[in-house]
Amino acid sequence: MDYKIKKAGLEDLEAAAVLFNLYRIFYRQEPDVEKGKAFLKERLLNHESDIFLILAGEQAVGFVQLYKLFHYTKLKKQWLLSDLFVHPDYRGKGLSVALIDRCKQWCEETGACGLMLETEKTNAIGNKLYPRCGFEYDGLHNYYHWWM
Repeated sequence: MDYKIKKAGLEDLEAAAVLFNLYRIFYRQEPDVEKGKAFLKERLLNHESDIFLILAGEQAVGFVQLYKLFHYTKLKKQWLLSDLFVHPDYRGKGLSVALIDRCKQWCEETGACGLMLETEKTNAIGNKLYPRCGFEYDGLHNYYHWWM
């Protein structure tokens, strides 16, 4: 399959928002393209995340969103691979792996020490994909959330 990956800018907001909405629906959230678009626009305008789109022809069919973190033992920047999604019609073609490879390249380009991610235990696809892409399961830590 022919594809290309591009770093998204504001000109890509509409395409990214449609995919982001599908991603949120996958995680059992109510659909809301406009709120998602506003969220992504704020991230891009404030340089709070980096988004890469994967294109089949001219159509965006997947994306990944990265947030900057800092690792206390490596004393370096690290990236949180927060969101990864490929449209269901394009799955099984290696596009997720291509997006992850682009994230690894982004680590090199930005002098980061690596990538971190979390996914739901029930995400069977992701839990098979990430180890295949070189990620190691971290069974040493518990992740907790506090919400307001």
